[in-house]
Amino acid sequence: MGITAMLGPMMDGANVTLQMFFITLLLSLPLGLILALARLSKYKPLSFLVETYIWLMRGTPLMLQLLFVYYALPLIPYIGIKLPDFPAAVLAFVLNYAAYFAEIFRAGVQSIERGQYEAGKALGMTYIQTMKRIILPQMIKRVLPPVSNETITLVKDTSLIYVLAMNDLLRTARTIVQRDFDMTPFAVAAVFYLAMTLVLTWIFNKLEKRYAAYDE
Repeated sequence: MGITAMLGPMMDGANVTLQMFFITLLLSLPLGLILALARLSKYKPLSFLVETYIWLMRGTPLMLQLLFVYYALPLIPYIGIKLPDFPAAVLAFVLNYAAYFAEIFRAGVQSIERGQYEAGKALGMTYIQTMKRIILPQMIKRVLPPVSNETITLVKDTSLIYVLAMNDLLRTARTIVQRDFDMTPFAVAAVFYLAMTLVLTWIFNKLEKRYAAYDE
C-alpha cells in the first residue's frame, strides 16, 4: 500500500485520537479545579474523600482503569453500567487526568501567599470573589508548565485506547503494518504525534510568555 492509500485510514484513526484528546482535556481541566478546591476544603470528610480518590487514580495504571470501566463496571451489582467503547474510554481518561490536574491546581493555589487572601478580605471580598479575582489568575500562571507536561503526556496516552479495540491512530497504523509488512505507517503515526506535541508546546510557550509579561 502506497503512502497516499494509507493516509485515508490513518486520518480516520487520527480523528479518533484527536477527539479523545480534546474531550478529555475539555472535561478534566474544570473537574480537576473543582477537585483541587474540594481537596483544600476545611470540611474534612470532603477533603479526605477527594484525597483518597486522587490517590487511587494516581496510584493505579490508566490501562487498568480503562479495562475496569469497560469490563468490570457493568458487573457491579445494582449499579452496573455498560458503556460503549468511546464513552468508556472518555470516562476513564477524564477521571484519571482530573486527579493529576487536581494535584497541580492544589499546589498552585497553596503556593499563593496568605497575604493575598487577607488583602481580598480587607477589600470586602468574599472567599469566592477572592479566589476568582486574585488567587486563580495567579495560580494559572504558576501551573502552566506542569499542565503543559500533563497535556503532552495525554497526547501519547491516547494510544492506550487500543486495548478497547478502538481504531485510533496507533491501532490503525499497527493494522496496516501487520497486513502489508510495511513499517511506513509507524513513521506516519510518529510524525502525527510529534506534530501535535510541537503545536501544544508552541501554544503553552505563548501562554507562559503572555502571563510572564504581567510580572514586568
